[in-house]
Amino acid sequence: MIDVENLGKTFSVHAKEPGLKGSLKALFRRQVVTKPAVRDVRFHVDEGEIVGLVGANGAGKTTLVKMLAGIIYPTAGDARVLGFRPWERDNRFRRQIALIMGQKAQLWWDLPAEDCFLLLKEIYQIPQDRYRAALDELATLLEVRTLLNIQIRRLSLGERMKMELIAALLHRPRVVYLDEPTIGLDLTAQRAIRDFILRYREEHRPAMIVTSHYMEDIERLCRRILILREGELVFDGSLEKVVRTYAEHKVVTAHLARTENGAPVSSDVERLGQIELCNDVTIRLRVERARVAEVAAELLRRYPVADIAIEEIDIGTIIERIQRARQEVRT
Repeated sequence: MIDVENLGKTFSVHAKEPGLKGSLKALFRRQVVTKPAVRDVRFHVDEGEIVGLVGANGAGKTTLVKMLAGIIYPTAGDARVLGFRPWERDNRFRRQIALIMGQKAQLWWDLPAEDCFLLLKEIYQIPQDRYRAALDELATLLEVRTLLNIQIRRLSLGERMKMELIAALLHRPRVVYLDEPTIGLDLTAQRAIRDFILRYREEHRPAMIVTSHYMEDIERLCRRILILREGELVFDGSLEKVVRTYAEHKVVTAHLARTENGAPVSSDVERLGQIELCNDVTIRLRVERARVAEVAAELLRRYPVADIAIEEIDIGTIIERIQRARQEVRT
């Protein structure tokens, strides 16, 4: 479905020296520098797969998605989406993809959503019966059937985002790019969008690439992630592989029962692991993976434990650690 080989994109930007002198100098002789946005990226996405694209601001996520959607041209490498080069903008290709950008709207502000959808029906030349079936299905899944005749500007942010999803999926695309689909939404709307994306994937099996700064989006939607740093692909694998490879510890949390003669928390608890929290109510330790069972048994033996939890380190923390490690190598 999506094949990317050594794809790269550089931009030429004007640079100037700081201060008033630099500003005046730039008026007469501007210095142009080349900034790589994406460098030698390669990966493959299969039908029905949702891949998370993760990275800090400026890592190159949106640039990569725009190249794969045919909006901008690469400066190196090649990519094939459904057998087409996206930047050639073949209409047969454009009829089979969708790009949803949480920060940009494609619907007309003063029109009701259904009027916008009718215009898209003509643009994509969707047959009437297929259009009506798709609209009924999507509006029902997203629970917005009663909102179709209300002007877009009168809808809430979450409702507008649902309408954007319908607009992007009316023509049944085989490849879907979701760039920050839940940005700015409240928790209820975020959950509704995630649930819809998963149901839609199960029903229609498109290939999907999702970018998001919300790690809950990535954990809920994606089994596989791509991590970009400064335009380079530094990791391609499953979430489980990220944890297995980069998380050498687990977090063991013991909630203590309140008893009159309960043993006080001793000062040598630090022998069991790195202390994150320690008081008469809770003991939370970061423990080497190989010692988790031993430490849990020791806590149960020494203290009046009411409940104990063993958790993996938060995936967002692990990804930040990967990015920091790469930065330290460069510096």
